[in-house]
Amino acid sequence: MARLIISADGPDSVAGWRAAFHHVAPDLETCSWYDPDLEPRADDYALVWTPSSADLARMKGLRAIICTGAGVNHLLDDPAFPAHVPLVRMGGDQTAALMADYVLWAALGLLRDARTWALQQAAEVWRNNRVSRTCAETRVGIMGMGHLGAYVARHLHHVGFVVSGWRRSARDVPGIRVFAGDAALPDFLRDVDVLVNLLPSTTRTRGMINYDLLAQLPRGAGLINVGRGNHVVQADLVRALDEGLLGGAVLDVTVPEPLPAGDPLWSHERITVTPHVASEASREAQVRYVVDVIGQMERNERPALLCDPRRGY
Repeated sequence: MARLIISADGPDSVAGWRAAFHHVAPDLETCSWYDPDLEPRADDYALVWTPSSADLARMKGLRAIICTGAGVNHLLDDPAFPAHVPLVRMGGDQTAALMADYVLWAALGLLRDARTWALQQAAEVWRNNRVSRTCAETRVGIMGMGHLGAYVARHLHHVGFVVSGWRRSARDVPGIRVFAGDAALPDFLRDVDVLVNLLPSTTRTRGMINYDLLAQLPRGAGLINVGRGNHVVQADLVRALDEGLLGGAVLDVTVPEPLPAGDPLWSHERITVTPHVASEASREAQVRYVVDVIGQMERNERPALLCDPRRGY
């Protein structure tokens, strides 16, 4: 029978995780990774977030590793990660819906220049910065059209934005124009008023959003980064904002996290920073997703978000 070993969020969180699993799936056996008497078995699953290299080395004989985050580059980048063990990324309907709602909020904020309202309120200034453009007149481009990107694209399209997407390889998304490959990237960027980054973090995508890329957007465009902080060259972003190439940015991910005191991103008048909260599903939603993944693997089915270590996501 399957057993889930809980490592995620440290030893103090194990009891809360176990209680949630008992509520959702009382027949699933759970135990703590931090139990000194634990002896991992070949049919065990591990639930992780940021395990140590030593912990990863001990997981080399497990049935699968399930990450509580959608991004797994921090695991794959660790030399101790057992690449032969299946790794499944966090997903589920609530994770995708939360991301879509966050991007919608950020896109509307950039469209209406809400950052200016916040600064004016803090300074007790009443000044009309009227914006008359609607979402139907605003082009949103999403870089990264995987599970989350496609969901976000459909959500924004339903609201009324003009939505397009870009990814490395071709994929059809009903109602969305999808550009594919490096050769199509300039054409994609040329028609984007708000650029949304949802790329996976790989050796090819880290630092990809630099000054040269941002300069290909229409002047005054906005940037929403909900992928990884290392996708964006932050000094280039500040330069693009200061020169007026970009009109604003919303950053849910940065390098480092959390941002240190005094970092220029905190105080820049055209940047809104949020503390990596875009799509953190509830504990119950995460538990239900994990239970579903274990059930699929026990039936020898392939989970939709099974990671390909060669691709990095």
